Amino acid sequence: MSITSFNPPVRTLMGPGPSDVHPRITSAMARPTIGHLDPMFVGMMDEVKQMLQYAFKTENKLTIPVSAPGSAGMETCFVNLVEPGDKVIVCQNGVFGGRMKENVERCGGVPVMVEDDWGKPVDPARLEEALKANPDAKVVAFVHAETSTGAQSDAKTLCELAHKHDCLTIVDAVTSLGGSELRVDDWGIDAIYSGTQKCLSCTPGISPVSFNDRAIEVIKNRKTKVQSWFLDTNLVMGYWGPNAKRAYHHTAPVNAMYALHESLVMLQEEGLENSWQRHMDNHMALRAGIEAMGLKFIVDEAHRLPQLNSVTIPDGVDEAAVRSRLLNEFNLEIGAGLGALAGKVWRIGLMGHSSRAENILLCLSTLEAVLSEMGADINKGVALAAAQSALK
Repeated sequence: MSITSFNPPVRTLMGPGPSDVHPRITSAMARPTIGHLDPMFVGMMDEVKQMLQYAFKTENKLTIPVSAPGSAGMETCFVNLVEPGDKVIVCQNGVFGGRMKENVERCGGVPVMVEDDWGKPVDPARLEEALKANPDAKVVAFVHAETSTGAQSDAKTLCELAHKHDCLTIVDAVTSLGGSELRVDDWGIDAIYSGTQKCLSCTPGISPVSFNDRAIEVIKNRKTKVQSWFLDTNLVMGYWGPNAKRAYHHTAPVNAMYALHESLVMLQEEGLENSWQRHMDNHMALRAGIEAMGLKFIVDEAHRLPQLNSVTIPDGVDEAAVRSRLLNEFNLEIGAGLGALAGKVWRIGLMGHSSRAENILLCLSTLEAVLSEMGADINKGVALAAAQSALK
């Protein structure tokens, strides 16, 4: 057997993630590797923490990147805040609320489910009913930006309800960080996690998290050990904490941290609010083309994520065949539906470096070409003009 170097094709990534990685970030990853306790690296770690505070809009001291993907960020929040027997209200309106439930159970907690239709936001009235019915609940967990559907929930209102009933909040912001409005301190979010591979234009493999003082107090007063040694914030903060002398915890992914640092520098250069606006502007252009073609979105406009668009599939169309042709003939990736939406929608991402005018036009033109060839009932020859008009 003779295996040679792997050289991937150049794709345009417009699925649910990862998104296109900016060349500045891949260039940053190629810089010389230094030790994870090198004073230069430690200085860079402090800058990463400061810039993550900017991205999250928080002053939380415990704001760090976990050396693993967004799923590990989720687990970090749950294993630190949930003890055996704790009752946790989990709001589910898609796949990732279900993963929250799984985390609660594995921590020995008791999940109380508040379920909404997929494609709808979390209903605050249903959450309030659950809080009243479970006065002993300790935590409310919900997904701010549900990647499986493209629906965005009202995090500020949900956090206010949780605090009114003396609950902490755990929030999934994997798809929202950097792409739509997110204000950790102003909204009273106690613990939050995200990922680098979506709207930060970075490579997969790191999960930014943030805990406020209220959450830290709960962690410090646990009755039991955190079940995960690697994700125990009491230990990790010896490495990521404010002390000049860092205690060894694990070998950080040095070059991946260069990439995160560069992506956050770029976010500062663009301006956080400008990034939010860019994602919205490009969504409006994609929307104009999609609707001109005669296709529809499953999420109501008021609750629609600009960076993750769930688009209905025309009748009689083999959705997997469309995705396969886009990938193999045009090197364009879009996503399939998950769970209850499998086979019913395509998920088109406009995240980070993928959120560009040229990507929108490529997606619309190739999607129209493939659907037309398949005999789908769509409006032809109008999508590009509609999108270009919206881009002006």
